[in-house]
Amino acid sequence: MFAALDTIILLALFAGATVVILTGGTRLTGMADRIADRTGLGEALVGGVLLGAATSLSGSIVSLTSALDGRASLAFSNGIGGIAAQTAFLAMADLLHRRANLEHAAAELANVFQGTLLMLLLSLPLAAWALPEVALFAVHPASVVLFGVYLLGVYASHQVREKPMWRPVRTHETEPDEPDEPEARDRSTAMLLLRFALLMLIMGAAGWLIAKVAGVLVDRLGLSASVMGALATAVVTSLPELVTTLAAVRRGALQLAVGGIIGGNTFDTLFLTISDVGYREGSLYHAIGRDDLFWLVVGLMLTAVLTLGQLYRQRHGPAGIGIESFAILGIYALAILAQTLL
Repeated sequence: MFAALDTIILLALFAGATVVILTGGTRLTGMADRIADRTGLGEALVGGVLLGAATSLSGSIVSLTSALDGRASLAFSNGIGGIAAQTAFLAMADLLHRRANLEHAAAELANVFQGTLLMLLLSLPLAAWALPEVALFAVHPASVVLFGVYLLGVYASHQVREKPMWRPVRTHETEPDEPDEPEARDRSTAMLLLRFALLMLIMGAAGWLIAKVAGVLVDRLGLSASVMGALATAVVTSLPELVTTLAAVRRGALQLAVGGIIGGNTFDTLFLTISDVGYREGSLYHAIGRDDLFWLVVGLMLTAVLTLGQLYRQRHGPAGIGIESFAILGIYALAILAQTLL
């Protein structure tokens, strides 16, 4: 169906789906903040699990649709490229919080825990690629392990928040997670959750459209599937994370901002499990190329820098942002340069 459309129409559809994802992501932040307050789960956990999954839905649809179409590189690089882009978005958000380094002010053990969990999850596909190709019903065992580790990690994150074994030192710049003043209390929590779910479905449909259009553009324009996935579809489907992170920082919901990015990145690793199930030609990890693995390593580097920044907790960095934010933006810029020029 899409292959018969003119290139201009395809680009217009791509742009339209981008607007839908961007608009939907804008409205999710405030709703997630109210859900965190009403349920008592806290900004870090709601940001890391609910908001992270919601804003990642369109990206997961892109990866699954690409895998079902037999486009292993596009499916893989879309998920991994999104992790790199979203981490860079958090560094950009640091520019908005002028009072102190964002990672210092948003001190939260659950976010540090999820950062280390993310590094573990990112190491699994690298191990799968290095090992001999093994697949059961065309699914690599690493995909099952990835899903299991994610579920255990979500449970452990909740336990870490409820029964922490250590707490970050509170300073004058630290902004704790406290419920906001009552807002729109005339709407029930059930209705709030229903509206949240509806927005997720709309953004998921936009993700499906982006995947279909991207596949046709890769073939028609002779583009690299890895570049399209890591620098086009991944960035577009990650725009909700940029919007929600900036909005959360402006609202003062700093744990929600940091947790939304790290949790969204953690959820994005499940793109690989979903893609491996959808890719029917064998193990997804043995159908990808060096360029795809490049973005996996970049994602690991950026996550390590972010986690170290949360532990180091620099109060004030040069130009008002933390040294880890400078490092993240620098690594991401160099990665883009290397991918496009080399």
